[in-house]
Amino acid sequence: MRKPSRALSEGSDDLRPEYRFDYSKARPNPYAAPLKGKAVAVVLDAEVAAAFPTSQSVNAALRAVIVERRSERRLGARRSNNRMQRMSGAARKRSAARR
Repeated sequence: MRKPSRALSEGSDDLRPEYRFDYSKARPNPYAAPLKGKAVAVVLDAEVAAAFPTSQSVNAALRAVIVERRSERRLGARRSNNRMQRMSGAARKRSAARR
């Protein structure tokens, strides 16, 4: 049976010298500051990702959904409130039954 090599048994980690990083020579990333807080990573399911070829298309679709939901909330609240005030009791029951 062979003995383990000395290089691997001496150090506490199993990294070779060429993979050891000297943190005293590290510099901050000059490109990181402008991006800080601007990007968010989201993982999409495979079938969803296949439907959108680029990140711009995903953003455009999500913005359209946001605008649509905001307009529905504004219009829906106004219409239902005004409609309910003008409706008679029987009309309110029919409207509620449709929902």
